[in-house]
Amino acid sequence: MNNVPEIVSEEIKPVEGRFVWKGPDIDYEKDGTRIFSEEDIGEIDRALRHLKKLGDLDFPEITQNTFPLDKFRENLSACREELRRGLGFLLFRGFPVDRYSEDDLGRIFYGLGTYLGTPMPQSYQGDLLGHIMDVSDIEPNDRGYRRSGALSMHTDAGGIAALMCLRASASGGESRIASTAALHNELLKTRPDLVSVLYVGFLQRSTEKDAEHGSGQNLTDGKMPVFTRDDGEFACRFIGGFLRRAIEAGDVPDGGPELDAVDALGNLAVLPEFYLDMSFKAGDLQYLNNNLILHSRTDYTDRPGLDQRRHLLRLWLEVPGWPELAFDDHNFRDQEIWLKRRTHLGETSSAYLKKLEDIRIHGEKVT
Repeated sequence: MNNVPEIVSEEIKPVEGRFVWKGPDIDYEKDGTRIFSEEDIGEIDRALRHLKKLGDLDFPEITQNTFPLDKFRENLSACREELRRGLGFLLFRGFPVDRYSEDDLGRIFYGLGTYLGTPMPQSYQGDLLGHIMDVSDIEPNDRGYRRSGALSMHTDAGGIAALMCLRASASGGESRIASTAALHNELLKTRPDLVSVLYVGFLQRSTEKDAEHGSGQNLTDGKMPVFTRDDGEFACRFIGGFLRRAIEAGDVPDGGPELDAVDALGNLAVLPEFYLDMSFKAGDLQYLNNNLILHSRTDYTDRPGLDQRRHLLRLWLEVPGWPELAFDDHNFRDQEIWLKRRTHLGETSSAYLKKLEDIRIHGEKVT
């Protein structure tokens, strides 16, 4: 066989743990959902009031000290362990979003996130708090998360990917997730040669715009592994489109077994026997262990007005003590530069929506 990987399949063992699951076997509302109690909400409300008494603090200034929690802190600490050792996902349901402004909901979501990890920038604009919304009628060439339609299975950067639902879609838009460990084990049984390829990884090419406003380099220095074992702890990073970009650019003349491995993993993840669909309601907070869960979104029907569209807030959280992955190191090089582009409180919903209206009315471009 050509391009024999450095790791041979005979040395690879199946992954074990609660995070090895198949979608049809999981009742996420029973096994992976926490309901906000009035006591929880009261404590979070007090933390918000404390934060706002300190002035108009910017998002990097929202910390465990400026957003102080008591008992709910212990809840979040237990959730971090559940994300790492348990099913790899959690859904908090029932936060009363109608009691707060969208800007304050962003502060709350960010404040809760600081108890799980450190927020990371998500694009070349340095945004620490992202907005998941279809704005393709205003910025038609932007990324998939800012357009409607289904997304392919992938992971994000950082240890935890978190979402807060401000408004759900008119219909559809389910969060589709799958256990990377279960996919790993299935491929190990059916295509162990491709599992070996995924442990070695492949060259990855990210977007030109991210590189342009970052280090200037969008091709990884070497092959980035998809599967890793850090002191025996399993982790996964998977964005199949980055290999395809490298092939199209001529960085990888022939996709060969690497493309076969990417296709095999991606095709397996969208089989009903593996994935789990979770509906989003306003007031839901979803946390995914980015090392253990592939995620995507189903197609959806939206409402026309900006203030009525499906709108989720997003955090990428780096978690101290969790496995360190080579691909994250590649991303961090750009993220430190991206942070210099962010503006004071630019991630608030009011600032984000105003910027979109300015583009719609005046044709201004975000640079």
